[in-house]
Amino acid sequence: MPGPGMELIGEEEIQEVLEVLRGGYLFRYGISLGSEVDPRFKGKVYQVEKEIADYCGLRHAVAVNSGTSALLTALAGLGVGPGDEVIVPGYTFIASLSSIVYSRAIPVLAEVDRTFNLDPHDVEAKITPRTKAIMAVHMMGNPARLDELRAIADKHRLLLVEDCCQAFGATYKGRPVGAIGHAGAFSFNVYKTITSGDGGMVVTDDEDVYTRCFAFHDQGHSPLRTGVEIGKRPFIGLDFRFTELQAAVLLAQFRKLPQIVGHLRANKRRYKEIVSDLPGLEFREITDPGGECATMLTVILPDEQVARKIAQELGTKVAADAGWHVYNNMEQILEQRTVTPEKCPFTCSPYTDRGGEMRYRKGMLPKTDALLARSLNISIGVSDPGLSSAFGVTMRDGLDVVEERAARFRQVALKYLKGAGTPKASVRVTP
Repeated sequence: MPGPGMELIGEEEIQEVLEVLRGGYLFRYGISLGSEVDPRFKGKVYQVEKEIADYCGLRHAVAVNSGTSALLTALAGLGVGPGDEVIVPGYTFIASLSSIVYSRAIPVLAEVDRTFNLDPHDVEAKITPRTKAIMAVHMMGNPARLDELRAIADKHRLLLVEDCCQAFGATYKGRPVGAIGHAGAFSFNVYKTITSGDGGMVVTDDEDVYTRCFAFHDQGHSPLRTGVEIGKRPFIGLDFRFTELQAAVLLAQFRKLPQIVGHLRANKRRYKEIVSDLPGLEFREITDPGGECATMLTVILPDEQVARKIAQELGTKVAADAGWHVYNNMEQILEQRTVTPEKCPFTCSPYTDRGGEMRYRKGMLPKTDALLARSLNISIGVSDPGLSSAFGVTMRDGLDVVEERAARFRQVALKYLKGAGTPKASVRVTP
């Protein structure tokens, strides 16, 4: 099964959906009866927006139809557009980049460090007079270095956008991810911590950003619209609305978040205990060990050759081979394949008139490339071929399965790590 939430769909989700179906209103707005809303309308979208905004400690949330829409809406809400550059990691899902392009801005690829998130040093080196924002992606549930990135953004008067699509449920120094930047974006597709089938959400504490996000996601309308609002719409919007059915499922899933995260953290902790003494094996750096989602265990091997041999025997791949998350494998980005031959925004005047010229090529981020080539992602709760996490455990697995799979990893890894030293201590595996 792809993600933790999908494995726990049950009676709670069914009852929430039935309540909506029995009421008969699937649209996010109830039909007004004079000055009253039809009592059959359940208002699930309003409810889940409020609950997630409260969870984040923020005033506002806008539910949308995907994580990609959430990123695009957040960028629109922040005013990112033609001529702007947005610094983004070269290791991320394609939506981080495509949302920038469809904002008519330019993605500037930066290195990741051992957190597998943005390297603050490279971010600062990539800032130009055209830089408008930094997009911090919390890859595989591990928060980026938000203190450093927020400090850089503030120093250079830039916007900080949090791409939290893989990290719903994670916290950074006591605060939920999404609450540290100027806006945060979540995804609720089948590979995420909790799911509504598909869907996303933008969160922010800024009233103006919220108003703009709402208008962008719903044809220019004011927040929580009650009418046509002719003459009051600030700009042309789109339709990224969430439905009552999606919100019903998400509400039930949201209530399971503590159970999900607690289980994942326990399983990951045990898995790491069993393999931590392997010679030459290292783990990615976790910025807040008590706050990560724990959906994935990422291990770093001594070199690419060893990593590939282990991956092959386990029936998986090294992180560098992930098709949807590594810039080297994104031919549509490398070749700037936009929907028209002109290749806007890369070649259009708002960017070129400001001295901008962007070229992408394989190998342009050597530190990222070297790290991903010798790393493996082991599933703790997300089995995603796009992340090369075919080997591991699922949300429904208990410690017995964790120990069995970890023992299997030890057995295979030791065959290729023998020359790297000897284990520091034996680790007892429960029969």
